Amino acid sequence: MSEEYRKLPPVRSSLLPYGQQWLEEDDIAAVVNVLRGDFITQGPTIEAFESKVANYVGAKYAVAFANGTSALHGACFAAGIGEGDEVITTPITFLASSNCVLYQGGTPVFADIDIETYNVDPLEIESKITEKTKAIIAVDFSGQPVEVDRISMLARDHNLVFIQDAAHSLGAVYAGQKVGSLADMTMFSFHPVKHVTTGEGGIITTDSEEYYNKLLLFRNHGMTRDPEALIRNEGPWYYEMQELGYNYRMTDIQAALGLSQMSKIDRFIQRRKEIASIYNEQLSDLPGIILPKQLGQAQSSWHLYVTRWDPDQFRGSRKDWFEALRAEGIGVQVHYIPVYFQPYYQKLGYERGLCPNAEVFYSSAITLPLFPKMTNSDVSDVVKAVNKIQAHFCLR
Repeated sequence: MSEEYRKLPPVRSSLLPYGQQWLEEDDIAAVVNVLRGDFITQGPTIEAFESKVANYVGAKYAVAFANGTSALHGACFAAGIGEGDEVITTPITFLASSNCVLYQGGTPVFADIDIETYNVDPLEIESKITEKTKAIIAVDFSGQPVEVDRISMLARDHNLVFIQDAAHSLGAVYAGQKVGSLADMTMFSFHPVKHVTTGEGGIITTDSEEYYNKLLLFRNHGMTRDPEALIRNEGPWYYEMQELGYNYRMTDIQAALGLSQMSKIDRFIQRRKEIASIYNEQLSDLPGIILPKQLGQAQSSWHLYVTRWDPDQFRGSRKDWFEALRAEGIGVQVHYIPVYFQPYYQKLGYERGLCPNAEVFYSSAITLPLFPKMTNSDVSDVVKAVNKIQAHFCLR
């Protein structure tokens, strides 16, 4: 770095994170009310939360889980994925999107992304379908829905289960319809950096009664007390374990927080859109920085704002630019390392070079802070820092 640059003070004195929850007094009060009540787990608040989410996205059913990963595992169970089955997904995602397939004994098959939208490319999905393919797990990366119509058609034509990993896209819209009832099953995450939070938590929405019942069974040890589902009934105390399930239940404490947060979802998403719009407007003319592209029929709920920095137009490396932004007090992040780069997947036989677009994307991606609690001053700080780093490193 030049001596002149080194003398400049950082944009911020404290680090602005890339994402953060926004909890208010009514959220805290909702949790306290449950703590003072009769049920802190396996009580009525969970069903109330499930109904709230199902109604919001327009689905018939919702089943809450302890976290998004367990929800995806449940979806794979409900889809019947097992030994010898292949499931097509994207490498640009968190590990859970493919790990859930491994949990069931299946084989993840990675399809490359569209280099402009960063979502999995339907043509790449189609090229990976074999007689062993059982399902597609398509991830709404950064909050932009995947091309639901094209993927749904592939699933129908090949008799596949379509699972939409919508961990990033609660409140997003595709072709005029909210994400959550567009696929056979849809997963939402309630981790603290997501649109609303339950601390940790996840949910599957579906219009299928069959999947609904399987999901309920799976999250509760494979056990049921439903008199109509019992193979035999020895009395009011009786229960049966009918499948090998897990303890993936959400607590009423989590559900109470989620219920309160869901009342603010539209406000939170609107603020995310406002911040993304400011970035789009104020960063659009910077040479070398590629801003996220949106599909015409998709309305992102903007979980992440991911930029790409063209390495041919900058001095140094992505690590240099990343560390410089951090030094300015901007908590940038990288989403994501291609899943098959991970040592565990390498041991399974996956090799680099599998998805060229995903690897190009990973080498140049930097995520800027985006969360509804950000003030206009925070947003301005991000813009100033990006301009400062771009001006210093850009070759133009």
